Amino acid sequence: MNQHLKHILDFINEAKHLSEDEKVALLKSVKSADKDLLISEFKLERTEKVKRTTAILLEETIEELEQKRKAIEDSNDALQKSLKELKATQSQLIQSEKMASLGELTAGIAHEIQNPLNFVNNFSEVSKELLEEMLEEIQNGDMEEVDAIAKDVIQNLEKINHHGKRADGIVKGMLQHSRTSSGTKEDTDINVLVDEYLRLAYHGLRAKDKSFNATLQTHLDDNIKTINIAPQDIGRVVLNLITNAFYAVTERKKESKEEFQPMVIVTTERNPSLEGGQEGVKISVKDNGNGIPQKVLDKIFQPFFTTKPTGQGTGLGLSLSYDIIKAHGGEIKVTTKENQGTTFIISLPTNKNA
Repeated sequence: MNQHLKHILDFINEAKHLSEDEKVALLKSVKSADKDLLISEFKLERTEKVKRTTAILLEETIEELEQKRKAIEDSNDALQKSLKELKATQSQLIQSEKMASLGELTAGIAHEIQNPLNFVNNFSEVSKELLEEMLEEIQNGDMEEVDAIAKDVIQNLEKINHHGKRADGIVKGMLQHSRTSSGTKEDTDINVLVDEYLRLAYHGLRAKDKSFNATLQTHLDDNIKTINIAPQDIGRVVLNLITNAFYAVTERKKESKEEFQPMVIVTTERNPSLEGGQEGVKISVKDNGNGIPQKVLDKIFQPFFTTKPTGQGTGLGLSLSYDIIKAHGGEIKVTTKENQGTTFIISLPTNKNA
């Protein structure tokens, strides 16, 4: 019992002026107070224990949180480093993809440039002979013949100039293809661009594989004028789709036991009502290859996904094409049927007000 309560208890027992009933009542109250005090002391002691335990747990929690914070910081640093390395790797892979597609074009470029160069060389030789003949006629004083020869030379020089510009245009186009795109848009004749990349891709593949042959069809809408695009970027997309189409028909021909004629059809058409009411164009590349299996159809635009054997594809071609078309405010879709072929359809706004 509490010492103070014990004094009170002794005082009550010794008090002469209190009756027995009063003493009993007081003693009962004192004992009740003692009981309440014991309970309070117990609760207080338990509270102190809880406080001490809580303080220990709190200290441990703070220490654990500090360790986790440090671990998160370390992880964040590692992630930042990995992200930086990933971006660098991605840039290298994108450049590799671009250079791989440029390699596909090399033989095609040589073939396309050779034609105008042959014209330039032939007309140069003929013009040289005409000028020598003209000098003789000048000495003979036959000015009428001199005048006729001069007109022929002028015509030849015009043809030389025309084919020289043709070769120059091919070279400039390929230089644009090989360097990093500035993203600058310009009015471009989409029919010329599509036709040029189709021929370059075809001749490039023929140079690598003399046995390759395919029927090429183009249906280019004359109602399409120019559209506002980044030509080197859209050229890369067209090249990628055409190259994939050639690969698809080649694979089917290898596997086919029956007579099979590879065919690639490239179409452009004016599209007066794109989503949002914009005017635009459609470019489609259709092949009669094996088609794309349904189980992988949803993955074809994912980076690094490819159905080609190891070493024959980076898996970035369609992914980059998708990003380029989206950046132009367009869309790219695919329809495919097993053993019938695949069609990729690009929809682009003309962006005349861009």
